[in-house]
Formats: sequence, structure tokens, C-alpha cells
Amino acid sequence: MKGIKYTFSAEPWQYGTSGGWYFVTLPIALSEEIRTIFKSEEEGWGRLKATARVGKSEWKSAIWFDTKTNAYSLPLKAEIRAAENLSAGKRVDVIIWI
Repeated sequence: MKGIKYTFSAEPWQYGTSGGWYFVTLPIALSEEIRTIFKSEEEGWGRLKATARVGKSEWKSAIWFDTKTNAYSLPLKAEIRAAENLSAGKRVDVIIWI
């Protein structure tokens, strides 16, 4: 069992300069719901284990809560970005299970 399923759309963004990590930010309302339910399971730095899917690619990952934006962010590994042809600013549908 993967857990509770959440679906959203977001635009990937790159942290910092060239070579920086790529992320998608979960919508604030969705982040609030997840944090209400799972805050007690967060690890250091607001880390919460998750399984993610974009297109046909699925991977084990984590989401991190950002207190500045009051939202979780999901990192997008280079192999996932390549397999799914993802780029910054190109909206993508995401499924996560917590």
C-alpha cells in the first residue's frame, strides 16, 4: 500500500543557478492538508517520505516543508526530468502518495 494519494499540477522550477536542483511546489491548500494529517511523521527539516509519479515515471522520494512559502516541495531527479521531458516553467501533472 502506498498511502494517501494526492494529485496536483505545478510548474517545475530550478533552485539557484545552472546545475541546481529542480522542484515542484505543492499547492498551499494541499500542503496545509498534508501537514495537518502528517506533521507528526515529519523528519528533520520538515521532510516527509513520499512516493511520486510524473507521467510513466514513479520513484520513492520525500517532500520538504518550506516555512517561507508554507508549502511542500518535491525534488525532481535528473533521470525523471529526462525520462518525462520536464523543464522549468512547463506545467506537469504530479501524483504523490504519503
